[in-house]
Amino acid sequence: MTRINVPMLAKICETPGVPGCEERIRKLILEEIKELADEVRVDAMGNVIALRKGSLQPSKKVMVAAHMDEIGFMVKHIDEKGFLRFHPLGGFDPKTLTSQRVVVHGKEDLIGVMGSKPIHIMSAEEKQKAPKIEDYYIDLGMPRDEVLRLVSPGDAVSRERQLIEMGNCVNCKSIDNRVSVYILIEVLKAMKTKAPAYDFYAVFTVQEEVGIRGAWVAAHGIDPDFGIGLDTTIAYDTPGAKAEEMVTELGGGVAIKIMDSSVISDKRMVDFMKQEAEKLGKELGVKWQTEILTAGGTDTMALQRMSTGACIAGALSIPTRHIHQVIEMADKSDIEGAILLLEACLRDIHTFDWKHL
Repeated sequence: MTRINVPMLAKICETPGVPGCEERIRKLILEEIKELADEVRVDAMGNVIALRKGSLQPSKKVMVAAHMDEIGFMVKHIDEKGFLRFHPLGGFDPKTLTSQRVVVHGKEDLIGVMGSKPIHIMSAEEKQKAPKIEDYYIDLGMPRDEVLRLVSPGDAVSRERQLIEMGNCVNCKSIDNRVSVYILIEVLKAMKTKAPAYDFYAVFTVQEEVGIRGAWVAAHGIDPDFGIGLDTTIAYDTPGAKAEEMVTELGGGVAIKIMDSSVISDKRMVDFMKQEAEKLGKELGVKWQTEILTAGGTDTMALQRMSTGACIAGALSIPTRHIHQVIEMADKSDIEGAILLLEACLRDIHTFDWKHL
């Protein structure tokens, strides 16, 4: 029986926070972790940095990064009829936007719908073309004067979706990367009663979806010896997928990242994570898999590059279907496995021979 706190995960996923506008999700995180760390601070960029001091002295620094921002949009123009034009914040597949509800965060939260040209009046040529972001507008169902009173260019727009359970899966907007925010909070809870081996910096970063920006700043300031990125990855295990295209499989276990387009994980970290995963597999039946992603990147890149002399970095990934679409889906057993594996890594990191290359 998979045990995760679904109501808590739902609260985290449903809270808005697009890049550069992470105020609400940051407030939620701060409330959840205020009693879980020895020190909690927010840097000038908005990253939340929680330190749980290690039991060993002299200590080393382990930084685990989970980005709090979600893909979304920003209002860029209000036309003469009150319809909104917008700019994407993060990568979207335009065809998934048709007739979807969004929330425009103006002077108050307003429900809108993504509109486009009706199929009934499309030309034969238009019907054959893939839609583009520029083909869409947001309809608030209001006259222009009312829209202008409540909405301004620069206002954030988030997706409107509640979390539901489907089989052994959770389905919601922003599984990427709120599932990792949830995992990191759960690990901080576990470390409240049993300290990690080394100083553990749990960092909830901002603006990952628009260029891994928050993690660059946080890693530079912390200067970790070890870095672990925590993010979602593609589970393309659906009809039509070739075996070599899957990357990961939903329900196949937490993924240990070998590489993506921005990072090649340190082989020592990969070996250490595999060792810990094997132990958990024998003791608790925890499943795991490896991840080789030929496109995309995560905060792991910044962890590896921004520490003085670099740091030993790797990543744990949560397999996710329908990623960067209106809804995303993850398996509860993969989420639980990620919590257990990250806990084990933080407690056993001092036992591994890190000298060999």
